[in-house]
Amino acid sequence: MDTQEKTLRRLRRRNRIRAKVAGTAQRPRLAIFRSNTQISAQLIDDTTGTTLAHATTATMKGDSQRERAVSAAQALAGAAKEKGVTTVVFDRGGYMYAGNIKAFADAAREAGLVF
Repeated sequence: MDTQEKTLRRLRRRNRIRAKVAGTAQRPRLAIFRSNTQISAQLIDDTTGTTLAHATTATMKGDSQRERAVSAAQALAGAAKEKGVTTVVFDRGGYMYAGNIKAFADAAREAGLVF
């Protein structure tokens, strides 16, 4: 399987997920983007098309990618609490729910986000 086919398969999964998941002001969508080196996450209100909070592993300290993902999740949960958001809808963006994506989600749950 070449890279282009992998990307197309992920985009198809992402579109299936996005057809079912939408965020509101009370329950925004927690959207994840993963590159080879970084993880980025946003809390998005889809009714107005605005980003309420965001966090990325590029600005976090840590020895491993997983440690940076955990600290980014904690930072995002803290920003969400400041905005008065406690529940979110999780959008994994077509990525497998394993590894760093799972570590991010678990750390966000431990920090107080409900999904």
